[in-house]
Amino acid sequence: MHNKFFIALVFSLSLISCSDNLIFSEYQSMDDGKWKMDDQVSFQFSELDSVQNHNMFINIRNDNTFEFSNLFLIAELEYPNGETIKDTLEYKMAEPDGKWLGKGLGSIKENKLWFQEKIVFPDSGVYKLSITHAMRKNGNVNGIHILNGITDVGLEIEKSTQ
Repeated sequence: MHNKFFIALVFSLSLISCSDNLIFSEYQSMDDGKWKMDDQVSFQFSELDSVQNHNMFINIRNDNTFEFSNLFLIAELEYPNGETIKDTLEYKMAEPDGKWLGKGLGSIKENKLWFQEKIVFPDSGVYKLSITHAMRKNGNVNGIHILNGITDVGLEIEKSTQ
């Protein structure tokens, strides 16, 4: 009985300590695990410390119907003053042997992917992040119109500890 209480206490404390630096966390679900090329996933956030460094992560949940070992995304961060930064990103999603990266039990894996490290948000107001997938099959100029296997796309912002 005491072991169960001790394990529950340690687990609770680890959750609390991990979330101390978490500033923002939000997810959007994809309809039936299908991310359409034209479907932009958007997040809005504000009220961030203008001096503190932050780390931003794009969180991707995928299932076994995801057909690729990597993922290409286009991320566009808009500042309150109208300035926009646009990045094309590539993330590894599986090992060469096909084993999924990320955490999770069962068929859903969650990947916490670095987006921006030690970023400062100097302006007060609303920031907007828009994400679209940019997947293509080798040799094809046209992108994949419906990307199967992505169940959720999320954004996390944490205070940088460095």
